[in-house]
Amino acid sequence: MSPHNRMNHGFTLVEVLVAVLVFGVGMVMLGSLATLSLNGTASSRYRGMATTFASEKLEDLNRWPTWDPHVCVSSGTVGSLSSDSQTASVTCNGISATVDYYDDVAISNSSGQVCETLSSPNGASQLYTSTCHTPAGATTTSTSSTANAIDVGALSFHRRWTIEANQPVTGVKRVTVLVTLQNGYVNPPITVQQSMVRP
Repeated sequence: MSPHNRMNHGFTLVEVLVAVLVFGVGMVMLGSLATLSLNGTASSRYRGMATTFASEKLEDLNRWPTWDPHVCVSSGTVGSLSSDSQTASVTCNGISATVDYYDDVAISNSSGQVCETLSSPNGASQLYTSTCHTPAGATTTSTSSTANAIDVGALSFHRRWTIEANQPVTGVKRVTVLVTLQNGYVNPPITVQQSMVRP
């Protein structure tokens, strides 16, 4: 065969199949990498939101005076991180109140507005307080004994907290908040735990 005829030949079938195989493996790996990247981004987003809600609850609990029933504990631990805990009545310095050591926060984006619904126990039922922010900057707040339609499909976070007397040293309280993403958007589930020490 002359050199001229050898140059006019194309690729062999084996060479084409090897090239297609290498290209296919590369594309599968690239798709897998993109999926991992997107999952990591979503996980980071939800973890950031859970961290914000844990900090928000710690700040909320820090604003109560030390003698208020919501943060008063003379010994031991009140609340639970493993189950919803409610105390029928807490009395501290002559003030009595029903104290719950858990609540829910739901975030939804409905018709351009962002709404946050906080649900908390109210006797035998739940009380839902929704705060909505419109794109124009208006804020509305509503309270209901039933979940709003905006809560359907919302991101739902469950918060539990404990208050420990004389921890880590005598004379102070350690407050610990655990936030869990309730929706199955990411796997493994998102949980964030934060603590603070207060008088």
